[in-house]
Amino acid sequence: MSVVAIVLIFLFAVIVSVFISRLLSEKIPLPLIQIAVGACLSIFGFEVAFDPHLFLFLFIPPLLFLDGWRIPKEALFQEIKPIMSLAIGLVVVTVIGMGFFIHWLIPSISLAIAFALAAILSPTDPVSVSAMTVNSPLLSRMTHILEGESLLNDATGLVCFSFAVGAALTGSFSIASATGQFLLVALGGAAIGLIVAGVIGRLNQFLVKRTGEDPAIQILISLLMPFIAYLLAEHFHVSGILAAVVAGIAMHYEKIVGRMQAATRMQSKAVWDTVQVALNGMIFILLGEQLPAMWKILPEVTQSAGATNPWAVVGYIIVITIGLAVLRFSWVWVSMSLTVFRSPNKRLSRHDLRLMAIMATAGVRGAITLAGILTLPLLMTDGSPFPTRDLAIFISMGVILCSLLIATIALPILTKGLSEDLPYENDEIRTRLALNEAAIAHINELMNQPCEDLDEMSLRNEAGSHLLEIYSRRLDSEDSVQEGALDLKRLFSMERQLSRSALKIERDTLQQLRKSRHISEHIFHRLRHELDLKEEALNHHLS
Repeated sequence: MSVVAIVLIFLFAVIVSVFISRLLSEKIPLPLIQIAVGACLSIFGFEVAFDPHLFLFLFIPPLLFLDGWRIPKEALFQEIKPIMSLAIGLVVVTVIGMGFFIHWLIPSISLAIAFALAAILSPTDPVSVSAMTVNSPLLSRMTHILEGESLLNDATGLVCFSFAVGAALTGSFSIASATGQFLLVALGGAAIGLIVAGVIGRLNQFLVKRTGEDPAIQILISLLMPFIAYLLAEHFHVSGILAAVVAGIAMHYEKIVGRMQAATRMQSKAVWDTVQVALNGMIFILLGEQLPAMWKILPEVTQSAGATNPWAVVGYIIVITIGLAVLRFSWVWVSMSLTVFRSPNKRLSRHDLRLMAIMATAGVRGAITLAGILTLPLLMTDGSPFPTRDLAIFISMGVILCSLLIATIALPILTKGLSEDLPYENDEIRTRLALNEAAIAHINELMNQPCEDLDEMSLRNEAGSHLLEIYSRRLDSEDSVQEGALDLKRLFSMERQLSRSALKIERDTLQQLRKSRHISEHIFHRLRHELDLKEEALNHHLS
């Protein structure tokens, strides 16, 4: 089957899975539905020759770049201590602790391969984390920590994985050499990501000032940037994944890449949302497509594990998943106690423990684990088969599924009744009012400017008075609402609901005018686009 046909089938499967999820009222997380769809494709004879290196290149850089671009940068740097403790400390502890545990649990897996397996199981996947928390909203601070961890621990896990595989192939390993190589790979990848974003951004600014901004071209530049960063970093043998992440983070800063026009931002959001939905869905469908083939080799896997019963291998997967969960919860407990919940003479409350349990449960494995474990070499340096390769792949896929299932069941229970703190809402209200005050002051300034044309001055005053009435209404509502920020927020929410209802009437009326041919097609499309922009703005406020 051609590559084009495979891509089209996968995209169609993504569409089908999303509609199934909506028909089920999103009671089952979308990733699990997509895995089931992928498994059905494989059962009915659809097979894909999976190239993990190509998968890493095509899927992972744009998704991590997008996550780095969209993650709140202030929150990322404010929470850098807990993020780094999870992204580096937890990965290293998992590699060492779970490596020895896996070797003890399954002696047929050598210590080096056990370390490699533990390394590739250590990164959490931002795609899986975001997908599994859609119906279980987390506190904003917790979300930022989890997103930051999943962005940065991929590079740590993959570097540790490559060291462990190298040790398995050569039979030698040096901690000093590995530490130095790790720093070189990580810092080199981050530096290349900054360089790529800076060079492309400055060059783009230079050209835009002289030729104008074309939204389509700006979107193409953003789509190419993660691949450029990844390829350049891999060329210099440093972390391409970290380069893509850092390039995405640098996209936030206007001094580096310039300020986008509103039209560019809106169109870019639509394009990247489409890319994200397509790539996320294809990742999980591909995982499901690989499962039946792995199940067929279960007898061989059982033999390589030194077990007599195939269900023993399933038991190994469950035990390893539990071990990863216990280790993660223990590290989260220690790390969060020293960073996030650090306070003298204060004992951890039940609420704090609940938040820790949520953070531990949300550590879902996904695409990085799948792609990484499949890059295990087929042969050793002497030409013999790589030992227990199929067993390591089978265990990795099993752990991915188990972590998804655990998150599906536990997260809704743990997050039930969890609400955002009121100070965050107060900040939003104060910011909205400050924006209104600034707009009113500017409109008054414009209205007071002299103008030789009396008709233009009259028109400007009339338009300004209309705008002042709209902006002043919100400030007046602040004086009339004495019950606090919650009532004011409800007032804004009601205003948006009424605006959406009015927009619907405008849309219906416009449609009727076009059907009756009272307006031309050109006017219809132009006014419909304006209504689309208004609705998108309202949807953005409601999201």
